[in-house]
Amino acid sequence: FSKFSHEFQTISGAGEDTIYVDENKGIAINKEVYNDEVIESLGLSKETLVENRAVEVGNIFTLGTRFSDALNLKYQTETGESKSVFMGSYGIGPGRLMGTVVEVLSDSKGIIWPESIAPFKVHLLALGEDENIRNEASELYKNLIEKDIEVLFDDRHEINAGEKFADADLIGIPYRVVVSKRSMSEGGYEIKKRTEEGGKIVTKEQLLSELKNV
Repeated sequence: FSKFSHEFQTISGAGEDTIYVDENKGIAINKEVYNDEVIESLGLSKETLVENRAVEVGNIFTLGTRFSDALNLKYQTETGESKSVFMGSYGIGPGRLMGTVVEVLSDSKGIIWPESIAPFKVHLLALGEDENIRNEASELYKNLIEKDIEVLFDDRHEINAGEKFADADLIGIPYRVVVSKRSMSEGGYEIKKRTEEGGKIVTKEQLLSELKNV
């Protein structure tokens, strides 16, 4: 961005910045400082720079001794000399980052949270009005919590299966686990990654082992 600051940008059509990227070197220049002097100082060439829209999700820039001088914030060197602390700012915008993840990784159905930052690992769905199914799902919920697996439990009775599936896709939790008459008749629960089209039926032991080892 300028001689003494760096922005961390994610390419996205929803971005408010225009940047020029050298895709081989992984370096970009913000349009605000896009000129021959900056291009030359970075060892780049206009011929290799590609224009993109991007979102700034973080930045680093120097503050020098402006604030440490004002606060009389000093340190002693090995020789006992007193010097002002040289400061820098290392910023990341959580709100911007979340918005960027949604823009870049979502599909037509909704959000796709990476597991590393997802609010939950598992979205547990209990389907139907059968009391045995609801009890089975509640017990599985307790088992997941006991295993320190973060889980969002959709135990709503008034919502049909299609609406629950649509909500699960919209929210975008990495794994969807369904407890239903069909899954129980086939030997357990259906587990499906948000990024997959179809799921598979597993036993409780297989489910807990798979989720714990991911």
